[in-house]
Order: sequence, then structure tokens, then C-alpha cells
Amino acid sequence: MTDTAIDTHIHLDDAKRRIKAIFIGSVGNLVEWYDFYAYTAFALYFAPAFFPSTDPVVQQLNAATLFAAGFIVRPLGGWLFGHLADRYGRRVSLTVSVIMMCVGSLIIAVTPTYATIGFAAPVMLGLARIIEGLSLGGEYGASATYLTEVADPNHRGFYSSFQYVTLIGGQLTAILVLLLLQNVFLTHEQLVAWGWRIPFVIGACLAIVAAFMRRHMHETEAFLEASKGPKRTSSLRGLLNYPREVAIVVGLTAGGTAAFYTFTTYMQTFVRQTVGLDDLTTTYVIAASLIFAALLQPLYGALSDRVGRKPLLIFFGIAGTLLTVPILTTLAGTKSPFMAFLLISGAWIFTACYTSINAVVKAELFPTSIRATGIAVPYAVTVSIFGGTAPVIALWFKQQGHEQWFYYYLSGVIFVSLLVYASMRDTKHDSAMHRHD
Repeated sequence: MTDTAIDTHIHLDDAKRRIKAIFIGSVGNLVEWYDFYAYTAFALYFAPAFFPSTDPVVQQLNAATLFAAGFIVRPLGGWLFGHLADRYGRRVSLTVSVIMMCVGSLIIAVTPTYATIGFAAPVMLGLARIIEGLSLGGEYGASATYLTEVADPNHRGFYSSFQYVTLIGGQLTAILVLLLLQNVFLTHEQLVAWGWRIPFVIGACLAIVAAFMRRHMHETEAFLEASKGPKRTSSLRGLLNYPREVAIVVGLTAGGTAAFYTFTTYMQTFVRQTVGLDDLTTTYVIAASLIFAALLQPLYGALSDRVGRKPLLIFFGIAGTLLTVPILTTLAGTKSPFMAFLLISGAWIFTACYTSINAVVKAELFPTSIRATGIAVPYAVTVSIFGGTAPVIALWFKQQGHEQWFYYYLSGVIFVSLLVYASMRDTKHDSAMHRHD
């Protein structure tokens, strides 16, 4: 065999190993986000079982409040699993996090209703959301770190974009389950009575499969090399050495996470209650827009490998600041499902500029020894403040009769992030990926 043939064989083996690692990491990510989003997809059906009220907006507000509770604990999960990932390896952290998600889904699946156990029902639901929030708080940082570290250095943007492909894929899977239950297997009455439990049972089973797959993941070479060095200090203490990078993560995340949760989590409720489409049509519109969003992620990720990360972030900041209010205002006034799809997809054209590359940008800010914690903790804090609260804030404005105020709130948060994008360095050209200290 010639030297050229040997080099080609080695290159192919290396590519196969990277693709396999990214596939396993991504599948687990999809399962975790499916479990988390099943709550949102089925909230319209189980909210009456846990929050008795004659006002559907109040029921959804209560359900959204518990959704936000899952985000409040995400910083704690980010620290816990970030510490695990930086001290004991990315594989250990990712495996434990998906097992915790399984536990949270099982609790929701088996919890009796308010009519059966009274106030204990929403308390149990809240406990499940806290467990899932802890899990997801760690999943983001560990998976972003893992996908970025196993990627080819020249294609980090492309490979890491699959974190949001699978993240959106998790929500799409939840919606697919919803469609099948709505149209094939169950009536509306059955869904309200007990059918909403099925997706959480499915999620728990999928999480078990993902945990088994992650047990056989390869650890990243970056972590193995860094672990040969001297013993490191506490992850949080180490994070104090990077105040500028932490501030950048907070600033670049705020507008992006608010937009992401508006055009995913909140859109289901917005299209149903504000636009006024029926349940089935709403599901189709949201599913179609999410498919479009998923397709954009690797395209923008690959583009960032060519032109840099900063141009995409600035485009998101400018377009999001200028177009959010017109898009949401027009969407609220339309009665056409196709127009609703076009408007939501239009929002994704600029929102995907953030979602596709935010993981790699954060990973490129920190050295190996603190990378998972550096990504997870400030990100989780910011998502708790601006992401998980987006549906609650929107519904509160709606309840007060000023729903359009939320549009301006979202636009303002994106503008604040734009200021950060304009002042930060382009991490593609100035990356800490090769530093281990």
C-alpha cells in the first residue's frame, strides 16, 4: 500500500470516528430535548388536569410558570455537569444527564391529577421539571463541548451546528408524537383524560436507549490531553479567571435564547390562542417551521467556517432588532396557516444565524480545562432569565391586554446582544480551542 493510500485510509477512519461520535452525541441530545419539549407540546392537554380553572389562559400561564421553573435550576445543573465534564470527562457527564432526564419524564408520566391528590399534583409536576432542568442545564454545556472537540478544526461550525439540529429535532419528534396521537390513535377527550401521559413514557424509554449508547462514547482527545496536566481547581473558581469570556457568553446568549424560545416553545400557544388556528393546523404549522429551521442549521454552520462567526451574529442582531415587531404583529393579524408558516420561517432566517453557531462560539472562548463549565454556567443563567421566562412574559402581557408589548421586549433584548456581537472578537480567527490551562 502506498503512502498516499495509507494517508487516505487513516483520513477516512478518522472521519468515520468523528461522524460516529457526533451521531451518538447528537442522538442523546435529541432525546433529552424531546423529553423537555413534550411538556410544551402537550401542555394544552394536561394543564386542566393539574391546574383547574375556567380560564384557559390562566391554565397555560400556570403551566408556563412550571416550564420556567425548569430553567431556574439550569445554572445549578450547568455547574454540576460542567464540573463533571471538566473533571471526569465529557462522556460521564453526558451519560448521567440523560439518565436524570429519564427520571423526570417518568415522574410526569405517573403523577396523579389534581382531582386525585389535590395540590400535590402540581408539586410533583414541578419536581419533575426541576429534575429535567438540572439535566438540561448540564446537557447543553457538555454536548456543545463534546461536539466541538471531536470536530475537524476546519469544520467546527458545521459539526457543532448539529447540536441545534437535534435540539430542534427533539421538538419535532414531540410534535410528531402529538400528531399521531391527535389524528390516528386517540380522540381529543382521550388525550385530555390520559393520552398526554404517553409521550413521557416514550421519552423515558428513549432516554434509557440514549444512556446505553453514551456509555460507549469515545472521550475527546482534548480532554484526555488536558487531564494529563496538573490537578485543577474548582470549576467555579477557575471560571473567575475568565470574567470577560463569561460576560460575552451572557451578552451573546440573551437575545438569541429569547428569540429561540419565542419561535419554538411559545409559538405553539401563540398560533393557537392569538392567531386562532385549531389544534391540528397549529401543529402542522409549527412542525413545518421547525423542519425549515433544522435545515438551516448546518448551512449556516458551514458558512461560519468560511466567513467567520461574527458576521452571522451581527446579521441576527440587526435583523432581529428591526424585524421582530413587524413579523409578530403581522402574524397576530393573519388567519392563513400558510402565511403563519412563512412569517415564522422568516423569523428563522435570522434566528438560525445565532442558533447554528452559538455553541462553537462559546467553546472557542474557553480553554479545555474549564470549557464545559464556561459554556454551561453563564449560558444557563442567561437562558433562565431570558429564555425560559419568554412564554411567561408573553402570556402575562397577553393577560394584561397588551400582548404587543412583548414584541418590543424581544426586539430590545436582541438589540442588547447586537451591541455585544459588534464589540466581540471573531472566535473562528482567535480561538482558545488549543489551550488546556
